[in-house]
Amino acid sequence: MADISSITYDMLKTAVEHIFNKLKEGKKLSTEDLFLLYLGTIADDLREIRTETAKLNARIDETNKRIDDLARSLSARIDETNKRIDAVQATLLEIQKLLIELVKSRQ
Repeated sequence: MADISSITYDMLKTAVEHIFNKLKEGKKLSTEDLFLLYLGTIADDLREIRTETAKLNARIDETNKRIDDLARSLSARIDETNKRIDAVQATLLEIQKLLIELVKSRQ
């Protein structure tokens, strides 16, 4: 089943086409005809805005995915760097212990 906005748009489009035919025949337009023409332009603008909004949302989603991927990559690199720092600290502690033992043994 089609959604209500699509059905409404199609009905409005048909009404606007009917009004254009009246214009071609040189008939006078009623207030309702003018109102329907105005609604037709608003509906077209709204449809364009919805399309653009959908495109922008897709671009935002793609950008967010790239940012998330970048964040994961950076996080992994930081974790690896932290492991290396921990290993260096452990090595320095071992060197410090050895130096203390060396100093004690010489005294």
